[in-house]
Amino acid sequence: MKRFFSNRYRLLFFFSGLFLFLSFVLRIVFTFWVFNDVSTNLYVFSKTLLLGLLYDISVVSCFTLLFTFYLLILPNKWVGSLFDRIMVYVFYALHLLIIYFVFFAEVTFWDEFKSRFNFIAVDYLIYTYEVVKNIQESYPLPLLIGGIATITLLTIIATARFKVFRKTFESHPSFYQKATITLLNIIIMVSSLYFLTNDSSNISDNRYNNEITKAGIFSFFAAFRNNHLKFEEHYQTIDLKEAITLIRTELTDSKTSYIENSKNPFRRTITDPYPEKFQQPNVVFVLMESMSASFMNRFGNEKNITPNLNALAEQGIFFTNMFANGTRTVRGMEAVTLSVPPTPGNSIVKRPDNQNLYTIGNVFRDKGYQTMFFYGGDGYFDNMNSFYGGNGFDIYDRGRGSILSDKIKSKRYNISDEEVTFENAWGICDEDIYAKVLKEADTKYQQKQPFMAFVMTTSNHKPYTYPANKIDIPSGSGREGAVKYADFAIGELIRNAKQKPWFKNTVFIFIADHCASSAGKSEIDVNNHHIPAIIYNLKNEPAREVSLEVAQIDIFPTLFSLMNWSYTSQFYGKDVFDVTYHPRSFVGTYINLGMKKNNEVVILYNQKRNGQYLWTQYDLQPTKVSPDFLNSAIANYQTADYLFSHGLFSEK
Repeated sequence: MKRFFSNRYRLLFFFSGLFLFLSFVLRIVFTFWVFNDVSTNLYVFSKTLLLGLLYDISVVSCFTLLFTFYLLILPNKWVGSLFDRIMVYVFYALHLLIIYFVFFAEVTFWDEFKSRFNFIAVDYLIYTYEVVKNIQESYPLPLLIGGIATITLLTIIATARFKVFRKTFESHPSFYQKATITLLNIIIMVSSLYFLTNDSSNISDNRYNNEITKAGIFSFFAAFRNNHLKFEEHYQTIDLKEAITLIRTELTDSKTSYIENSKNPFRRTITDPYPEKFQQPNVVFVLMESMSASFMNRFGNEKNITPNLNALAEQGIFFTNMFANGTRTVRGMEAVTLSVPPTPGNSIVKRPDNQNLYTIGNVFRDKGYQTMFFYGGDGYFDNMNSFYGGNGFDIYDRGRGSILSDKIKSKRYNISDEEVTFENAWGICDEDIYAKVLKEADTKYQQKQPFMAFVMTTSNHKPYTYPANKIDIPSGSGREGAVKYADFAIGELIRNAKQKPWFKNTVFIFIADHCASSAGKSEIDVNNHHIPAIIYNLKNEPAREVSLEVAQIDIFPTLFSLMNWSYTSQFYGKDVFDVTYHPRSFVGTYINLGMKKNNEVVILYNQKRNGQYLWTQYDLQPTKVSPDFLNSAIANYQTADYLFSHGLFSEK
């Protein structure tokens, strides 16, 4: 038995052992990284390590399959030849480079998201320009690449000192031995992939234990495969007619008249009993990158990094209990543009067949507005240009030559080099994108054209770099500096806008796309969905705080109501000031779909599971499931997924 496993295959076993050891070390590192939050209960942590070992065995069996086939088919007379030595060294070096690179990538990914690889990592693979540039600006890339290469070389040298290569090139196992090991590898790989899924890691109520259990490579390919989940296949459902009736009841208020011959069962006319308050106010809507509520003084932050937002909150309508739909920018875009709950898998912004949908842009254009989308990076990223261009918004971005499809009627305008003072991996600085907005607003004003400008910011994002000498925190020093610079740019936007003749008739809305972090003990960390939202400079509306729980999808229906607009809607969002409004919000991830009412949360899990919890500021505590609450959550998510997948989000 010893001879059977010790010679020709010694290098393969050495690599497998090294991979398993490093994976174990990585789990220990991640455990200490979040030591205050992870469960160190002996039973739970033992399951974390043991199931993690199974994930690692699955990964390494896939890794080594090609090498075992090579060892199987190479005739023994060629063992130790120059060709064999080159192939073995290439296989070994390539495998080492991959695992060392992956472990480095996992550490950086964990640093930002406190998670193993997921959909975000898949996106990073697709949008290589922004990601590679971000890595270059965030880390000493030559040093890191050199370090990975050096560690690989040292490992090869150490392997040689242990005489592993010599044994590999001097032994001549029988075909039976080679076939047996190859078959064992295949059996381990197939059986582990059959019985193990990414959800197998859900061994605890503690999110960190579940994430540490996973293997990064396994999680990456699981996310790559499941970028869209059909709701009816993966989640608990109720009768579709019952779900539609329930949502129609929830959406009905004193202003609502349903259009009964519409294919969309929620298409309705909102008729305001009062005349519009003022003549076509311009709207500048700013979706702020990663602006958590916790950054503001109002929510206990004592570092004074958002003085301008603090001031605007005191002067406008400040929603203090607003929650983001999800944890990515595209989820925020989906929420405010389509006013729908987050459907499982990829955001609608990134899916095929997402053009000619009924969006807030339709409401504005029906009122005679020009709708524009501004982004400081390349709008190809996250499919933004295709989504907004395909839904009637003219595009202003840093596209560097990218063009819209011939099927898209909207126009695209490039932000030129002359208009840029500072740029990093994700795009031009917030000051520059606001300057571009002001410039286009001047043009529309001169043309007597009311406008709606949708602005997506970028500065509050790693690598956290911004123009020098703007604030008292050095560029690139971390999140707090990026937040303070983003706030500074907002202050400059308002200061410059006040000098414009169109300012008095322009409403400004500031809302975050998501929080700076979504990680927490629970599968959905509700506290990390809490975002600020401010409506500023709306005529005849007094400054006030709104403490009602509000969903991100409610911001535009509420604005339309404040302006006494009558319009056609098929939105799930509601006017939060209506007497029939029942507070609730949506707090989902790509997989887990949450609905919150006060301190109660229902979460719909795939595999048709669900749970109800009481939310504290720190975690979720299981409680008895309310059938009515559960059915409401299911109905919202089920109908939203059904309508999109059946083409019923369309304009007509």
